[in-house]
Amino acid sequence: MLAKDLISDIIPSLKTSDTGVNALAWMEAFRVSHLPIVNNKVFLGLISDADIYDLNSADEPLGNHRLSLIKPYVFAHQHIYDVVEIASRLKLTVVPVLSPDQDYIGVITQNDLLLRFSELIAAPTPGGIIEIELGPRDYALSEIARIVEDADAKVLSLYASQSKSTEQLKITIKLNRVDASGVINAFERYGYKVNAVYSGESQVDDTTRRNYESLMKYLGV
Repeated sequence: MLAKDLISDIIPSLKTSDTGVNALAWMEAFRVSHLPIVNNKVFLGLISDADIYDLNSADEPLGNHRLSLIKPYVFAHQHIYDVVEIASRLKLTVVPVLSPDQDYIGVITQNDLLLRFSELIAAPTPGGIIEIELGPRDYALSEIARIVEDADAKVLSLYASQSKSTEQLKITIKLNRVDASGVINAFERYGYKVNAVYSGESQVDDTTRRNYESLMKYLGV
């Protein structure tokens, strides 16, 4: 999933001739805290609502002010992981997207990003979730997939995080089946430490449903 596939078709860009008042009105209408300033196809930077509140005369054109704009962006060919990284690190509500020639194309909103990323990790799909712990040298994705498949299940999504204190890896696996007992037994037979399990049909279905509904409510969908 690439940045060019995530671009919003409704979020406008600002021009230097637009006023801070107009910018705030658009931010409120589109439920964002940032908007890009673009002249022709040249991306000048992002302005935030906080930047506008700091202006002495918000009813004057933005070009009349000396603005210290941040210029974060991703290229159209970059992966959604890159978009998530920059949005998270800079706490952005929109991420500008540029062409390889650095022409402005559009923005990706935080809401659309959350929605598409939730689909990417199979969040709306019912299924058991297992967290296992192992050392970095013991991590082999092919072996983990083989153990899951030998237990008559499939991996829908998988992500790894590393403890800074112990350097142990925690691997979280989303399965295509709600009953994870067979997979749990298989991991334990092979000596894996199972830290946590979210299983049981009613529990997983309800949890998945509540999480997905909460996300949809947050996104206003």
